[in-house]
Amino acid sequence: MSADELKRQAAARALELVRPGMRLGLGTGSTAKHFVDLLGRRVAEGLDVLCVATSEATQAQAVSLNIPMSTLDETPALDLTVDGADEIDPQLRLIKGGGAALLREKIVAAASARMVVIADDGKLVPTLGRFPLPIEVVPFGLEATRRAVATAIAASGAAGDIALRRRPDGGPLVTDGGHFILDARLGAIERPELLAQALNMVPGVVEHGLFIGLASGAILAGAGGLRLLGRIE
Repeated sequence: MSADELKRQAAARALELVRPGMRLGLGTGSTAKHFVDLLGRRVAEGLDVLCVATSEATQAQAVSLNIPMSTLDETPALDLTVDGADEIDPQLRLIKGGGAALLREKIVAAASARMVVIADDGKLVPTLGRFPLPIEVVPFGLEATRRAVATAIAASGAAGDIALRRRPDGGPLVTDGGHFILDARLGAIERPELLAQALNMVPGVVEHGLFIGLASGAILAGAGGLRLLGRIE
């Protein structure tokens, strides 16, 4: 079974959590895209839900499937968010932001009673940090912010290169919120809570990709079937 098929299998299991009348947060990325696609089929069959997207890309996909959409201003409390992750550890701590939607993803997750992560089991790691940690920053004072981020990372006991994420044409990648992303290649993050706190204190940092205390459960698909972590139902 291919990685894409595994992602769709996890998305299908998450769809079983959806009940009529739910207010849903729709994640961003390749795995979440499968969930939105499957949800669109259920909506076409008559399922009544109201959804909030975590990115412009997900919003466009959902609208194309005629999924009823709202905003967090109109619907500030959600029942469930289903989203992917770039990494997940056994304590349900995540790294997200490979799709450059980490700010909206975290806002939506925080507004939800539950967040369930869907992924292939290759995303499960004993220690976060193999995947570069995305850090969303304002463009103004970029170099000063980058240096402050490096200091915060060192203070947390981690180390590694920090690079500005760029588009294929070489220009800086710009998020839906108009910000830039610094990718910190740390290898291992032994103290993710400490690093999260340190990054939160850096002026110019809008958000970071450490999702701690937000995921209530995870559905991981592998060659041996589905593996459930935490609270799913």
